[in-house]
Amino acid sequence: MNAFLKTMAVTAVAATALLGATSAQADGERYVLVSHAPDSDSWWNTIKNGLALAGEQMGVTVEYRNPPTGDLADMARIIEQAAASGPDGIITTLADPDVLSGPIRAAVDSGIDVIIINSGTPEQAREVGALMYVGQPEYDAGYAAGLRAAGDGVSSFLCVNHYISSPSSTERCQGFADGLGVDLGNQMIDSGQDPSEIQNRVMAYLNANPDTDAVLTLGPTSADPTILALEQMGLAGDIYFGTFDLGDNIVQAIRDGVIQWGIDQQPYLQAYLPVVVMTNYHRFGVLPGNNINSGPGFVTADGLEMVEQFAGEYR
Repeated sequence: MNAFLKTMAVTAVAATALLGATSAQADGERYVLVSHAPDSDSWWNTIKNGLALAGEQMGVTVEYRNPPTGDLADMARIIEQAAASGPDGIITTLADPDVLSGPIRAAVDSGIDVIIINSGTPEQAREVGALMYVGQPEYDAGYAAGLRAAGDGVSSFLCVNHYISSPSSTERCQGFADGLGVDLGNQMIDSGQDPSEIQNRVMAYLNANPDTDAVLTLGPTSADPTILALEQMGLAGDIYFGTFDLGDNIVQAIRDGVIQWGIDQQPYLQAYLPVVVMTNYHRFGVLPGNNINSGPGFVTADGLEMVEQFAGEYR
């Protein structure tokens, strides 16, 4: 382990008490991160970990807030409540500009600095007056995945969309279709977020469309039940399978040859970097001149050692 990783490991141990909490207390500035994620989505634990660690290292107070069911109207109200509490900054996703742009612009107009993360685009971040965007351009990531799959001989697919109300999720599926050079059409399904329902809907689609070449999932919420569906159908390892994001089951499936690749958007950086950027901006007036792309990066079986070690925590 090199010196950097040793330092990270020691720091992570010191921050252990903070990782499961929604707030980390310190004496400096206060920043609120608002996400669109429901409580059931474990992928966001990495976001919480990055937020807590950045809060401790920078000596600031950080809070994580989200709509328990993922309802975007509820998220809009949470942004308004966060702004009313008078934080030094808000870090937020922009899952649907039609619903969220108003509350975000209002926060900016009231003098609160905002950084957009995870969903939305750099252009949309500028439109709402945010300082910058930190995340993965979703359409571009889907397009890159489609090009990769096309090179592997894929021409038809099923996109399992577990958060279809978020335009950025559909952008992933559309980008994948465009990368393949095919119409998206009915190759995207609204799977919902219930694991059993996702498994059943994947099986129903593949039974009705037996010539499907590939499956694309958008994160652990849809990937984990899809793994079970393919196992039950005897297709695990035989059908081309790619996914966005990482998690324990995804990493194991990559190792087992069930999933060909996972697209890592590095959510740790999406939470960690905005806290560092905002703190330096508020203390010293310095701000990066460009937005930060945290992904995409393809994780395959050849590069699993460190990913597997930190999957679900920092990867």
